[in-house]
Amino acid sequence: MEININCDLGENSKFCSTENDPMLLGIVNSANVACGYHAGDKATMEKTVETSKKNGVSIGAHPSFNDPENFGRKRLNLQPSEINKLIVDQINILSEIAQKNSMKVTHVKPHGALNNMACEDFELAKVIAKSIFVADKDLIFLVPTGSEMEKAGKKLDMKVAAEIFADRNYEDDGNLISRSKPNALITDPEIAKNHIVKMVKNQAINCFSGKQIPCEIDSICVHGDGKSAVSTAKKIKEGLLKNGVELKTLVQLKKFI
Repeated sequence: MEININCDLGENSKFCSTENDPMLLGIVNSANVACGYHAGDKATMEKTVETSKKNGVSIGAHPSFNDPENFGRKRLNLQPSEINKLIVDQINILSEIAQKNSMKVTHVKPHGALNNMACEDFELAKVIAKSIFVADKDLIFLVPTGSEMEKAGKKLDMKVAAEIFADRNYEDDGNLISRSKPNALITDPEIAKNHIVKMVKNQAINCFSGKQIPCEIDSICVHGDGKSAVSTAKKIKEGLLKNGVELKTLVQLKKFI
């Protein structure tokens, strides 16, 4: 069995520190790099790309609404043409920096409110998927398993990688428990490790209630901004390796070769 570990990185802003980034880039396989619209800037992107290259980590664009004041977490209603421009521009911004470092953007993972909205709305998901496909048909679309984005990407015959979250609990419908609820987050690295290993082995979501929902799992997202982020990432990596799981970048997964 093989799996990918990804992390949202380069999110330098008043909301998020990049202090953990160098350590996380020594653990994860793929980095979703903020492109300056919700967080990050050119210098941060350059540093993240350089460190990713040193560690053999593949890089992807992490496009968002152009909303740094709210870290891209505010829901905005934009026209399809505006969404298309948002996605393509952010892919191009990171691609230019990647090329200077002899690297290539290999995947795209939407951020924040844009991601949440597209998980629920097939039409928005389709606009995002088409934008990515037009920018580069070889880009991998990294999306939450079971989401409308997964459906849209597959309908367009894109390369789709389905992800689960290491530090989040799930509702019985397969959606993440809202951060406003006390049981939304998993902060204990050992619990997160067991949570992930069980999901990967069973290819099913563990709901907080104990319910299991069969699904595809290609990648695990570890969030980089929590106090236990680095220790959680280490524990998960150790747990997966101990259980015979091969860890690979997204482009190295057999389904994309």
